[in-house]
Amino acid sequence: MKIAIMGAMPEEIAPILEKIGEYTTTKYAHNTYYEGKYAGHDLVIAYSKIGKVFSTLTAASLIEKFGAQMLLFSGVAGGINPELRIGDLIVATALCQHDLDITAFGHPHGYVPEGSQFIQAEEKLIAVANRVAKEMDITLKEGIIATGDQFVHSQDRKNWIETTFKADALEMEGTSVAVVCEALEVPFLILRAISDVADMDASFNFDEFLESSAQESAVFILKILEKI
Repeated sequence: MKIAIMGAMPEEIAPILEKIGEYTTTKYAHNTYYEGKYAGHDLVIAYSKIGKVFSTLTAASLIEKFGAQMLLFSGVAGGINPELRIGDLIVATALCQHDLDITAFGHPHGYVPEGSQFIQAEEKLIAVANRVAKEMDITLKEGIIATGDQFVHSQDRKNWIETTFKADALEMEGTSVAVVCEALEVPFLILRAISDVADMDASFNFDEFLESSAQESAVFILKILEKI
């Protein structure tokens, strides 16, 4: 099976490239795609850059140009569920766009005609992720992830997103990837490490966290590949 592994930033795919060792590169649509093998699978790996537009382009390219039959996304997210702590891993059960707003026409937030407010994730892949978490003795949360083209730092906005969508975490790429995968009938998994929460320590170093969480996520993603 050909499987895509995707992140938003170079730091999120670097540990995976390091672990698979040998790969070829292809330049396409102002991006670089890395192809290699692991656990009997053909892999195509890329980071999209931040935001819904770039992640849509990259996800579509991974599927349409490179023939990916499954997509695994790994990255970081902000926690809005008070039960989440920095470093927790969360897998999306459903995803939504918190910044999509045509409520003036009587529709709910996050909805467009002929679309849906939420994209449901692949239950079989979530089950695989839970098996991996159990084997690694890692707590894996499940929940709704909200996506938008903005870094949300306002607590009032976070509270609104949590109330409106019952969301547990928010980020800037997941739902656009999910929309592409659903439309093209490709199973997907969105995995996130929580990078910030409401009561986070002022001494928190994001760059250090990004590096460590990317390493942890890489091991987790590769374990998933071994189970598929």
